[in-house]
Amino acid sequence: MFNKWFGKKETESKKVLAPEIMGLRLGGAFELDPLKLRLIEPNLVVQGVAKTQLIQAVGEVKLDESTTVLRFYTDDDGFLQVLLTGGMTENHISDVKLWHFYETKGIATNKDWENQLSNIISSPAKHFAGYDYTRVWGNSDVSSPPVAMTEKTYTEDGSVSETDQFAMLYEREVANNLHEYLMFTGEEKIILNSADRCVVTATGFDVQSADIEIFG
Repeated sequence: MFNKWFGKKETESKKVLAPEIMGLRLGGAFELDPLKLRLIEPNLVVQGVAKTQLIQAVGEVKLDESTTVLRFYTDDDGFLQVLLTGGMTENHISDVKLWHFYETKGIATNKDWENQLSNIISSPAKHFAGYDYTRVWGNSDVSSPPVAMTEKTYTEDGSVSETDQFAMLYEREVANNLHEYLMFTGEEKIILNSADRCVVTATGFDVQSADIEIFG
């Protein structure tokens, strides 16, 4: 009754909670096996990967009704990506990769944006940083378009935003049981009825359960 008299809300709006999996959460941290890093880094584009990484944002992508991608963005200018198939528990994890951002280029015009989507982001192969990569998604011909998705991102200040993405994945074999991945992503966000666009380049590698320790 008193709440009604003084104009107070009877229930407060609930804070939107970022997705969590296997102990990975917004504000948490994880540690990578330093021996594994020393062994593989000489063969990778990325160098100086931080042993301990703090999670500063979480991204969620629903690829379809049964497939979800969670991205845990860290203070090491990268993200740990977890692919889940058929559910949202640890039993449904099918792939884990650690990615680091290599380059971000702003796109100023609609013409440049259309050229990126039609001709640049997706091609049968890429020569990048002195290495040759082959396309993973789509077929082997030139016409495979980038994969469209929408990422919902949760940050530590409680804000939630959405970004449309158009991505293509490439890979190269580094050694036995070791691949390096390359991803080009066109990102588009509408701000005040205006499109803010860029193309993000990132490289990554597979992470096994023995390679990582997660902290609460």
